[in-house]
Amino acid sequence: MIDLIDSPIDVARVLDSARRPSAGAVVLFLGTAREATQGRPTRSLYYEAFAEMARQSLADLEAEARRLWPLVECVVVHRLGELAVGEVAVAIAASAAHRQPAFEAARWLIDRIKQVVPVWKKENWADGASQWVHPGLDAGSEEGSVL
Repeated sequence: MIDLIDSPIDVARVLDSARRPSAGAVVLFLGTAREATQGRPTRSLYYEAFAEMARQSLADLEAEARRLWPLVECVVVHRLGELAVGEVAVAIAASAAHRQPAFEAARWLIDRIKQVVPVWKKENWADGASQWVHPGLDAGSEEGSVL
């Protein structure tokens, strides 16, 4: 299951969507809006996407994760719009019979989402400045590159 939403992510729903009796492991990853980036205080984040392309890209990644690992369920929800510090921007839940494939799939998914899904992040700084960032543009940096 994949989704792009404009409201807060229901983490319990994401987790419940991945739980099954056949899954001995459920890994939940939450990407949240942190209070500072490289020491610069953050006021908020804003996420924008070309929704049709982003949904297709997320669906392609979900399908690829299912090909690469024996997953029972795979759930990816990405938030769009304005997020306050501490809010969840992306939630990934991967379940499998055993923990290793669930961990590997969840990590692979967040890395690939940042690299290929057409979702852009605008950092709104506490000093009133802002800048658009896309982490996938600079593979050597977790923080990404300024557009």
